[in-house]
Formats: sequence, structure tokens, C-alpha cells
Amino acid sequence: MDDLSMKKCVPCSLKELRPMTEDAANVLILQVPGWNLVHEGDTWKLHQSWKVKTFVKGMEFLRLVADVAEAEGHHPDLHLIGWNNIEIDIWTHAVGGLTENDFILAAKISGLNLHHLLRITPTNK
Repeated sequence: MDDLSMKKCVPCSLKELRPMTEDAANVLILQVPGWNLVHEGDTWKLHQSWKVKTFVKGMEFLRLVADVAEAEGHHPDLHLIGWNNIEIDIWTHAVGGLTENDFILAAKISGLNLHHLLRITPTNK
């Protein structure tokens, strides 16, 4: 199995890019611990949530994720809810579902050093 964090997202403008099947997503989800497959409407997405120490730490968290997303040219939905709850949803908007790009981005986000920003809770361990 290839290390997803070492791969690069491909442009979403490729005509052959199609959403993956649920079965394919269930295989790749094993490579991104902490992320969950969620089904909203007709769309499969990757989802993860975190609790940060402070509002400012939450903004720093989002900036670090935004930097990775921009470098990959693949942009997740980022949510700061309340003052310390971060949620990220990733899917390929252009195809209306999941592609390998989504798992690559999730792996890169998981590889970020974010622990100093997080509150220690059972969901963050």
C-alpha cells in the first residue's frame, strides 16, 4: 500500500476523475486513522472533529490546514464551531463524492503537528 501522505493531489479538472465506490472508500479509510466516512444526501465524505485549547489556537489550526490544502490545490470544508470545536469535511466537490485526493489530503492533515493546539479529551487521544 502506498503512503497517501507522500502522494500529490491530481487536478480535479481531469475528465476521467470519478467518485469512488463505497467499497473503495472503505479500503482507503484504513489508511487515515481518526477520519470517518459519512454519507450526506447522495455524497460520501471524510469527516473528523477536534477540540482546541482556545479560539486563537483554533484559528492557528485552521491556518495550518489551509496551508496544506492550498499546497495540494484541494480544499476541504473547514468549520470553527463555537470557540473551540473544529470540524473538517473533505470530498471532491467537482465529482460530488470521494476520490483518492480526499484521502491524500486527510493523510497530510493527520501528519500535521497539531497536538500543541488541542485540548486533551477522549476524542482527541
